[in-house]
Amino acid sequence: MTGPTPATSAAATTALSATTLAPADGAATAAPADVAPAERITRPADALAELLAGNRRFVTGSPEHGHDVAAAAASSGGQLPHAVVVGCIDSRVPLEAIFDQTFGSICVIRSGGHVVDRAVLGSVGFAVSALGVPLIMVLGHVRCGAVDATVEALRAGTRPDGDVGYLVDEIAPAVHSVGLDDPDVAAKAMRAHVALTVRRMRDVAGVPELLAAGTVDIAGAVYDLDTGRVELLS
Repeated sequence: MTGPTPATSAAATTALSATTLAPADGAATAAPADVAPAERITRPADALAELLAGNRRFVTGSPEHGHDVAAAAASSGGQLPHAVVVGCIDSRVPLEAIFDQTFGSICVIRSGGHVVDRAVLGSVGFAVSALGVPLIMVLGHVRCGAVDATVEALRAGTRPDGDVGYLVDEIAPAVHSVGLDDPDVAAKAMRAHVALTVRRMRDVAGVPELLAAGTVDIAGAVYDLDTGRVELLS
């Protein structure tokens, strides 16, 4: 499932955008009086800075966003996300929490080992084209079970049955790029897999033009399960 993502028609994109940005009953939903309206972040560098600042708040135990119902109501009338984050399904890596982001601020896409398929590519494309996010982030994490499983499968010369085998197939190139004999193959392969996924994000429909214009950027990063810190990859 690595073929090109079909282009979304202008009418379809408009319809999806309207569905996403408007309340179900068509009426505007007023934010609670004590909740300030969100200010749109439009520059890629500012979006990345906000994610990293949120991670610092998370690490130091001083988050701003408690994910309470008032924040949910404040964002229910529309959304102004400044990033789409592609991460792993690992239950220890809740993306809104580790970046200390509130409702409506980031789009989250999660799969085992942040493996990409056409649904992921289409979701990233929608976030960029219809929602106008200026930043795409690919986030791996240390001790990723999907990467470990891929290393074990390749060393044993076996492939898991069913759709789990797809995850192994997609992560295998990163493992091979490191080499199965490397004593730190899993950790290095995880980083290589992030870098390869970042490269794939550059081919999402519409993204090359936005990258050239400087209105969208892509970042790869790794989350440390022990410290809670997010490290950007160069």
